[in-house]
Amino acid sequence: MDKAQIKSFIAARVAKELKDGDVVNLGIGLPTLVPSFLPEGVHVTLHAENGIVGAGLVDDSNRDAIHVVDAGGQPAAASEFGCFIDSATSFGLIRGGHVDATILGGLEVDEEGSLSNWIIPGKKMPGMGGAMDLLVGAKQVIVAMEHTAKGNPKILTKCRLPYTAVKCVSKIITEMCVIECTEDGLLLTEYNPEFTVEQIQAATEATLKVSPDLKPMV
Repeated sequence: MDKAQIKSFIAARVAKELKDGDVVNLGIGLPTLVPSFLPEGVHVTLHAENGIVGAGLVDDSNRDAIHVVDAGGQPAAASEFGCFIDSATSFGLIRGGHVDATILGGLEVDEEGSLSNWIIPGKKMPGMGGAMDLLVGAKQVIVAMEHTAKGNPKILTKCRLPYTAVKCVSKIITEMCVIECTEDGLLLTEYNPEFTVEQIQAATEATLKVSPDLKPMV
């Protein structure tokens, strides 16, 4: 798959996981592409943990008129009927289980569904943000990421980087496949026809169980 297409391909597949009316929190980077691929008739409320419910798109019409950022420090706005709330209330929504799905990038995910995505020791980082709360508070946790990093697996038997949270991931979506995190391990449910199951397993350190209903990613 062409490198330039990978992020859009992943985001388009993630978008199919969302239902009309969902409250959704997006991590920085790749997850922010997901709203552009929502199926027709599916409308979601975007939540930013620093205090926006109903976050809207920033374009040329409002880019210079606002001084608001989202939790990733990117320019932000409230959409029509959206609102700004204080941080305590925003995290109350997360911890109270009112966020239907959070979509986050990942540095590493392991076969228990644990995620490492907030720090690489020795490197500068802006902070953990709301990821730890989102991982335990959101009803569904979707990790959207490239399958490998410089050819090295990112889906491991055990995370090596510091955990963000443990046993928290619902689903992993990469350019190669869709994996469900279950109590019995990682279940391969969909595959990109550009790759064989054997190639997907070779790019994955953790052992994948293949669903009897395995189907192509569409």
